[in-house]
Amino acid sequence: MERRFDYPKAAPGTYRAMLGLERYLRDCSVEQPLLHLIKMRASQINGCAFCLDMHSKDLRAGGEEEHRIYLLDAWREASCYSERERSALAWTEALTKITDGHVPDDVYQHVREHFDEEEISDLSLAVVVINGWNRLQIASRAPEGQYQPPRRETAAA
Repeated sequence: MERRFDYPKAAPGTYRAMLGLERYLRDCSVEQPLLHLIKMRASQINGCAFCLDMHSKDLRAGGEEEHRIYLLDAWREASCYSERERSALAWTEALTKITDGHVPDDVYQHVREHFDEEEISDLSLAVVVINGWNRLQIASRAPEGQYQPPRRETAAA
């Protein structure tokens, strides 16, 4: 597919606003590996090739085990995810598929067992942000495959 438009160039304010939300999420109350999992899961649901490429690479660069990346679409059946991760993934799916009946009470109760209010707020923002990125990338037909994760800095010896 050919890229339709380059929104960072066409509307740099939009891009800067989204990056500002990402900067907040880098230091939020939810651990980064879990944020990458939920970004990957929302991108699977939305079918965003650009974001799937990006987040699979980010997960690998962060040390995520390959089988956990491969099994993410079947997280309910896979035994390799913790209850905290399962509650976050259920929350991610409920917010991403909001037209399927909003967020069910049982999903909220499950997430409340594993996250405090600040964490639920940050988790919710992360879902909102990845859904926004997915929509921008899908609308513009951003090509997948070119993203390279930032290099991890090594500690000085």
